[in-house]
Amino acid sequence: VQLQASGGGLVQPGESLSLSCKASGIRIMINTLGWYRQAPGKQREFVAQINSGGNTTYADSVKGRFTISKDNAKNTIYLRMISLKSEDTAVYYCHYRRYRDYWGRGTLVTVSS
Repeated sequence: VQLQASGGGLVQPGESLSLSCKASGIRIMINTLGWYRQAPGKQREFVAQINSGGNTTYADSVKGRFTISKDNAKNTIYLRMISLKSEDTAVYYCHYRRYRDYWGRGTLVTVSS
């Protein structure tokens, strides 16, 4: 299983950014994948997930601002982030779990003026 995340960058507060995670070795159509993030000096935390049926779950801190979606044909999940805040600054990781946790390399999102 490989998870390749991309799309991070530097944005100002209030701006938007989209991340993508291309999976290989699994079919996202029949699996649950998600996003986690780890801010400097903090533990990794759950952000959002999407299951095989397209049902989504979000952390309270991102509800209404982040949207997780997927394209089964491209075997890719996405995270659309709007109204970004400085506290959203973190390395964002794509995640999959089956018997063990699989993590992508991570992509850095920096929200700063």
